[in-house]
Amino acid sequence: MNFLIENWFLLVAAIVSGGMLLWPMLVSGSQGAALSPAEAVQLINRDKGVLIDVSEPEEFAKIHAVGARNIPFGQIEGHKQLPSNKALPLVLLCPTGARAGRAAGMLRKLGYEKARVLAGGLKAWRDANLPVEKSA
Repeated sequence: MNFLIENWFLLVAAIVSGGMLLWPMLVSGSQGAALSPAEAVQLINRDKGVLIDVSEPEEFAKIHAVGARNIPFGQIEGHKQLPSNKALPLVLLCPTGARAGRAAGMLRKLGYEKARVLAGGLKAWRDANLPVEKSA
């Protein structure tokens, strides 16, 4: 006990550093963390995840991930292409990942608790040499 009293600063440093390590998990939760392209493919293949591109139709027509459904960000609420089973994992992407992050938050509020974002968006998908479709 004497050690703790004499070295209180070490105890405080340990508590602060532990809190800093746990903070991202507490803030975002396990469902909110962004996915790498490899994790996204695993989620799609193993857990029947649905790949949703929230780009505008013009952007989607130019280039998109193979198998992605296009649900523009502005039309996400109540869109007919959203799966009726809210327990299915959703992998959201857009060209950069910014709109996808906002869309994931909206979908979680609508009950899609497993809505996740592809970190880096379509660029990360392409950089990982995953298949894309381009317009002619």
